[in-house]
Amino acid sequence: MASGVKISPVNMKERADLGLRPGDTVRVWQKIEELKTSKGKNKKDVTTRNVRKQAFEGLILAVKHGLEPGAMFTVRRVASGVGVEKIFPLYSPNIDSVEVLRRARVRRAKLYFIRRKAARDAKHAMRKARGTSPVAVAADEPAVEAPQEAEVAAE
Repeated sequence: MASGVKISPVNMKERADLGLRPGDTVRVWQKIEELKTSKGKNKKDVTTRNVRKQAFEGLILAVKHGLEPGAMFTVRRVASGVGVEKIFPLYSPNIDSVEVLRRARVRRAKLYFIRRKAARDAKHAMRKARGTSPVAVAADEPAVEAPQEAEVAAE
């Protein structure tokens, strides 16, 4: 006998069947609610709601609490050279849909090392784009040889 109590307005079975895992690239469609206050005809403040959808696309770093009602997943993306992470509740009614774009096989449950790896790769790319590294600059300078002392053999 099915209970008439509705726990969540979200189709929980559909979200659980997504099978989100760390390493997956996903697009999360969020519902963003904008409130606008203006004066009405009768000179009273009128608040209007505008709901729009916004996509957040990135790599899943972690999935916490599996498929239980408090499940969360962390998504990271790089926007304008800055890493942005968002933590989404799996069964949130503010999430319209989740699209899995690409699955990747990873050997870790939490991919927090990606944060440091991305920073390291960015520094390396900047160093490469600059063209010269501190070691290369030292090699380009004319070498000043130190006067060598003659060895005196004791007889």
